Amino acid sequence: MALYRLTGRLCRAVSQTRSLGTAAVEAEPPASGTRAIFRTVQQDPAHHSEQDLGQYYTLPPDHVCSVFPHGLPRHFQLQMKTFNETCVMVREPALELISHLKKADYSKPALRYLLYGVTGTGKTMTLCHALHYCSTQGWVVVHIPDAHLWVKNCKELIPSSYNSSRLDQPILASQWLKNFGITNKHFLSKIKTTKTYMWTKRESTEEGQPLGELLEKGLTRIKSSSDVMGALLRELRLQCSKPQDEGSGAFRLVVAVDGVNALWGRTTLRRENKNKVEPEELTVVQNLRKMLKNDWCGGAIITSLSQSGSLFTPRLAYLPHELLGKEGFDSLDPFIPVPVPGYSEKEFESCYQYYIDRKWLQHSQSHTEEGKKELIFLSNRNPAVFEKLCAAL
Repeated sequence: MALYRLTGRLCRAVSQTRSLGTAAVEAEPPASGTRAIFRTVQQDPAHHSEQDLGQYYTLPPDHVCSVFPHGLPRHFQLQMKTFNETCVMVREPALELISHLKKADYSKPALRYLLYGVTGTGKTMTLCHALHYCSTQGWVVVHIPDAHLWVKNCKELIPSSYNSSRLDQPILASQWLKNFGITNKHFLSKIKTTKTYMWTKRESTEEGQPLGELLEKGLTRIKSSSDVMGALLRELRLQCSKPQDEGSGAFRLVVAVDGVNALWGRTTLRRENKNKVEPEELTVVQNLRKMLKNDWCGGAIITSLSQSGSLFTPRLAYLPHELLGKEGFDSLDPFIPVPVPGYSEKEFESCYQYYIDRKWLQHSQSHTEEGKKELIFLSNRNPAVFEKLCAAL
């Protein structure tokens, strides 16, 4: 982390001492009939293999909008806008994760996968790569892009009408329901409710109704959105266990939580009497913890740890037992750890060539072998640090 902060200062110093061309330049696509060595011709994540390692594949715009309606990480979105395309590098952790998903026995309890690594190595993009695979395979996707948003800076916190000891977050829950509907719109009419849900004395969702009607209730009655989210997650957890040969109602389910350590950390939220709110007092956190239990079949649980969003934890901490704490670690154990390291030599070279191709590296010195060695030294092959350095060059 000290290197990460030092890099930021060096980056500013470089931009002040060199005459750099930093004006935005519209990148031109490769000429027709040619393919850059850093791009793979295989655009389907289900067919990515070791031959594609270190190469970029392009997500179609409609996939970006449907699979990631909440948006991809902020820095990556800026890159998408600048480069006018959505390219993701095929990396070893993603291939390992997708390989596990292909080979798993889904008649057994769901396996849990935990992505971990230091800040900026690409845990979130590895998770997104796996989610793109699941989506193309027709899975139902339950995605929490940043669990830390649920435990800090919440705009509205109200007492739960279902459980007086808990607190609802209606605005965040309704936003999540809307995005869930976009990602899984093909399933909203196929999956039916298995029980009747009472919202008020006069309003309810009857048993046997499409999941879309349940979702609509959460969008039209914002106050009930947290409870609707809980009911929706319950239905998915119960029904994904059906064998695939039972008919069109059967489905695979992937539960993906980025920054999962937030569910067992500390919050910045306060009640009206100024008392601190614990994570287990939040309705959504309780429901997400249920989804992370491997007491259901027919799917997978993919999680990642986050240092940048962590509250009240050391900046150098990145290992599972450090960020999850005893309670969180015991709750997720057993899990399959998937380390996400910095770039390998091949991955760094591919990213370097991609930045040159996209005109992200414009300074003449950055195109020399000596300049490349300097970038390797300053970034230590950390993807986020490398991107930050190149932004000033």
